Amino acid sequence: SGDFPAILERALKEADWTGFAARKQASAARGKLRGRGIGQFLEQTAPVQKELGAIRFDGDGHVTLMSGTHDQGQGHWTTFAQVLHSQLGVPFDKIKIMQTDSDQLIGGAGTGGSKSIMNSGTAIFEASAKVIEKGKMVASHLLEAGVNDIAFDRLSGHFKIAGTDRSISIMEIAQKLNDGVKLPADAPDTLDVDHFTGMGPATYPNGCHICEVEVDPDTGIAEVVKYSMVGDFGNVINPIIVEGQVQGGVVQGIGQCFLESTEYSSDGQLISGSFMDYAMPRADTSPTMVNAFHNVPSTTNPLGVKGCGEAGCSGALPSVMNALMDALRDYGITHMNMPATPLKVWQAIQDAKKKKAA
Repeated sequence: SGDFPAILERALKEADWTGFAARKQASAARGKLRGRGIGQFLEQTAPVQKELGAIRFDGDGHVTLMSGTHDQGQGHWTTFAQVLHSQLGVPFDKIKIMQTDSDQLIGGAGTGGSKSIMNSGTAIFEASAKVIEKGKMVASHLLEAGVNDIAFDRLSGHFKIAGTDRSISIMEIAQKLNDGVKLPADAPDTLDVDHFTGMGPATYPNGCHICEVEVDPDTGIAEVVKYSMVGDFGNVINPIIVEGQVQGGVVQGIGQCFLESTEYSSDGQLISGSFMDYAMPRADTSPTMVNAFHNVPSTTNPLGVKGCGEAGCSGALPSVMNALMDALRDYGITHMNMPATPLKVWQAIQDAKKKKAA
């Protein structure tokens, strides 16, 4: 599920590929070398694992969603709650997420491999369907209608008798059950659900990043001056979170390309063991980015989503290093191991000059 030629074409347009010659000339007028590089990638995300999607209708009017995929800052709470809201119509401000109590979590595969929205999102989607089936049975008794005559409106969160205006909300049903409403013995006594997904297949996000780099030949300092990217993440639940994760990944990639390295002394002592010595990317390393989507829904999960956690780094590493090599091509430099520190770039230029002079 991808449209790779279209993504390349869109990236070339977003990057103003045809205008590069003028930008290169302007950089040269300031004594800078300018190069450009492309990083078009396809990656596999969501390792095959089972995941928990448990839904609890609490007595205080809230709904607690349980997941074994822990939020470490990625924004799981928001996206998981969005999936639940879209399936059950539960008010967003009534949703709580529980990810940390091992006495209550009956299982889970943890966070990793950009799996969260695929595995946990699918678990929530499937668990919601079970809630709806239980809700229809309860609603049929409360509304005095046959189960087959009960329909559920996901947008409003109401169970309705088809063809009438009689309805009851899912939150009302949950509250009545919590209050001990009397129902026939064959009716569910709760809407709560514990559900595990099956071992679903992976997803394949992809994209194209185009980077432009300026190099100061006198100091060896390389800087990303223009960055454009187009990504395919299937159906995007929350574009703001996806964009933030992709941008963070790009900055990580730039850090690996230009800055980050563990250094040891000759006797094996780590000498870059703190952030006083280990160069982390910072705000002054982070370029303004053009970020566009060309999403093709995944066919491997019911939400049509794909992972996005590593996408920024996957596109940044080749595009940044390709841009650097393009900037240095006039010196005959064709390869450089990461990180391309100012010293390493400057030394390569000096060596190339000596070789040419000889």
